[in-house]
Formats: sequence, structure tokens, C-alpha cells
Amino acid sequence: MSNAPETTRAVVTPLRVVIALCLVVPFGALLWVGSYAKTDPAFIGIPFFYWYQMLWVVLSAALTMTAYRLWLRDQRAARASQAARTAPASTAEDGGAVK
Repeated sequence: MSNAPETTRAVVTPLRVVIALCLVVPFGALLWVGSYAKTDPAFIGIPFFYWYQMLWVVLSAALTMTAYRLWLRDQRAARASQAARTAPASTAEDGGAVK
């Protein structure tokens, strides 16, 4: 057997898709300039163009924070499953005790 480290392949999970969407949605919303390049409806005297962009600053921060929290959850789950796979299995010879 080789002493080469075991490599793991990236797995696409529903959680990782949600993380990607949280990070991509603000780009799509702000790159589609035609959807917000107008002055009406104004909000407390501020043209739509400006308050829409400022709204996305707050939404982007919230979505990035959500993506980060989900990523931490995903990494904890990955470490737990990796630890479960590498844990020594009990055998009948040692009476079923885990060392």
C-alpha cells in the first residue's frame, strides 16, 4: 500500500447549492442594470436607482453571512463524517470494545 494521502472529491450537496445561490444572487440582481435604471418609485425622496442599490448592500451582507454560517455547518458535518470513517471499528476478537 502507498503512503500517499487520501484525496477526497468535492461533492455537490443541496446545502452547497444554497450557499452558491446566496453568493450569486446579488451579482445577478445588480448586473441586470435595466431592471433598476429608473427614478420611480422614489423612497423618501431618493430615486429608485440609489435606494435599490443601497438595499442590495444590506441584502448582500445578510446573504454572505448566511452563506458563511451554512459553510461552517457543512464543514463541521464533513469533519464529523470523516472522523466516523477513520474511527477504528470494533472487532469480535476484542469483545466489541472500541479502543
